[in-house]
Amino acid sequence: MRAKIEAQLGARLDATLVGELLDAHDEVKRNFFLGGLRLSEVEGGRFCEAAFRLLEQITTGSFLPLGVQIDTDRLINKLRGLAVGSHPDSIRLHIPRALRLVYDIRNSRDAAHLADGIDPNLQDATIVVGVVDWVLAEFIRLYHNVPADEAHRIVDDIVARRAPIIQDFGGALRVLNPNLGASDHCLVLLYHRGRAGATLDELSAWVKPRMRANLRRTLRRLDEEMDLIHLDRATYKITRRGELDVEDRGLLT
Repeated sequence: MRAKIEAQLGARLDATLVGELLDAHDEVKRNFFLGGLRLSEVEGGRFCEAAFRLLEQITTGSFLPLGVQIDTDRLINKLRGLAVGSHPDSIRLHIPRALRLVYDIRNSRDAAHLADGIDPNLQDATIVVGVVDWVLAEFIRLYHNVPADEAHRIVDDIVARRAPIIQDFGGALRVLNPNLGASDHCLVLLYHRGRAGATLDELSAWVKPRMRANLRRTLRRLDEEMDLIHLDRATYKITRRGELDVEDRGLLT
């Protein structure tokens, strides 16, 4: 998926900036799911550095070199002042405003442990992850060079939850925690798969051999008794209840 996105955006936008954008996006998501909340915010700032320059390239044909400090206030004002219709509203208004939020969190909130004793890092990191997902999805929506339905699938994949405990070997998923029982093993796999879900055959191929004999019973219990998954025709999908259960019990790492 990373290679496809890089090729798509790199055909229309500066390839170096696209690479920086995707590297930072990957690190934001990885750090967030591994619990590195402050690191997610830092990488969010790096993501903004690349995204602001892409906005420069899109609207002017050139951009400030990486490593040179960018005047974000000036750029945001310049983008806002572009004539209506000259560029999509996302380029002129929405993306710059979203990036500024992440930028300000990175620059201003790192040491802001509030007097009320509430650590803001989790809420800050959560919004950073949401914004960088949305911005990357907007760039793909606006500058994809594949059919619209394929671009839509890519966008869905970007905003899907991911489980760091899972490693993908060319489509073969492996859960890297040998201590998980069959139910949790299936839940983590379906969490990772998101909207795509997984068929019985796929889950059977991915679970431990000892779990296969009773796999149907395991899935039926998760579906009919616990409402953690849902069988949609021949595809099992995790429910919102299931997602929260996986996150609350710390099954992702």
